[in-house]
Amino acid sequence: MTDDGDTRETDASATPDDSGDDPTVPIRCSACDTTTRVPLSDLAASIDRHNENRHDGEELAEVDPGVADSLADLVARDLGLLEDG
Repeated sequence: MTDDGDTRETDASATPDDSGDDPTVPIRCSACDTTTRVPLSDLAASIDRHNENRHDGEELAEVDPGVADSLADLVARDLGLLEDG
């Protein structure tokens, strides 16, 4: 969802970028029918910028739902929310 029109199709997993420093996360915009990867550190700004520039601020672009679900599960497990009591 970059301003330069980068709309590469990608798989739904977070992976390190070419430099290996910052993992990239797929962002999907169903309105534009595009998916792109952005560094995790730029995630919120990239989504906000895309939605502002392309959709007048309407929140249409989002983290790929499969990745968001996986991250939520990992966080819940890490916090002990999924462990049997």
